[in-house]
Amino acid sequence: MVSIISITTFEGWLDFLVSTSLAEALAKNPKGPSMSMCDSCHAGCCRSYAVPISGADIIRITSDLGLSFWDFVCRWEDPDGEIAQKYAPHFHFEDEPEMPFVMCLIRGESQTWPGTGKCMFLEESPVTKEHPLGTASCGIYSSRPAACRAFPTKLNPSSELAIICDVPDRGRPSTDPIYELCPGPWEKEDFDAIHTVQDLIVAEYEMQFFNRIASAWNRQPGPFSAFPDFVNTVYSQRIRKQTAEDVARNDRPDSDLKRAA
Repeated sequence: MVSIISITTFEGWLDFLVSTSLAEALAKNPKGPSMSMCDSCHAGCCRSYAVPISGADIIRITSDLGLSFWDFVCRWEDPDGEIAQKYAPHFHFEDEPEMPFVMCLIRGESQTWPGTGKCMFLEESPVTKEHPLGTASCGIYSSRPAACRAFPTKLNPSSELAIICDVPDRGRPSTDPIYELCPGPWEKEDFDAIHTVQDLIVAEYEMQFFNRIASAWNRQPGPFSAFPDFVNTVYSQRIRKQTAEDVARNDRPDSDLKRAA
C-alpha cells in the first residue's frame, strides 16, 4: 500500500483515505506535531541564510515588538537571485538603480561563535558538553516572518497539501559545523496539519502581494529612506468599507497600489 508521506496530490490523498480504514490511518499518525528537533538545535538555518521578509512581516514585527523599520530591516544585494529564489521580489532604489535588492532581517555577529553571523533575533545559549554547538531559539517566535514559519515545507502545485522538503546537510559551502542544518529528517508527525497549510497559504499570498508592491515601486524607484513610509501607506489601505459603487458593480474592495505609489 502507498505511504501517505509519499502522496503529493490532493486527489491521491483523498483516494488514500477512502481506501484505508480509520484505524490504519490513525496508526500512521499516532501523535501530534512536536517540532522537537528545533528545541535542542543550534539553529544552523538562522545562521546560514538571509531571511527574506514581506511587507506583512514588516508591519507585524513593528506592531508586535514596537520596533521601527530601521531597527530590523535591511536591503540585501541580490544580483544573482540567490536570496529571492523566485519567492521574494526585487526592489530597486535611486541610489543604485541597477542593483536588485531583497528586503531581509538584519544579521548580527554570533556571541557563541565569534566571526560568524546570525539572524539578529536569534537568542543563543552557551556551548555545553551535551550540546557542543550550543542551542539557540527565535526571540520573536510568535511574530517570526512567513519564510521561517514555512521552513522546511512548501505547497503542492494545487496549494492544497503541504510537502516536506529535503533539507541539505549544510546551509553554506563551509566545513564550519555551525552551518550544519537540521540534525535529522523531518517527518509528517512533526507538523500541525492545520497551521502548516495555513501558514504556507498566507506566506504565498503575502509574498505575491509584496511582488505587486515591488512592481509599483520599481516603476519609479525612490530613495531607500522613503521606503518605510511607502510600505505603511500601502498596507494602511488594504481594508476599506464597501461603497455603493462596489455593490452596483458586484465588485470587491481592492487595494489601489498605483494610488499608493
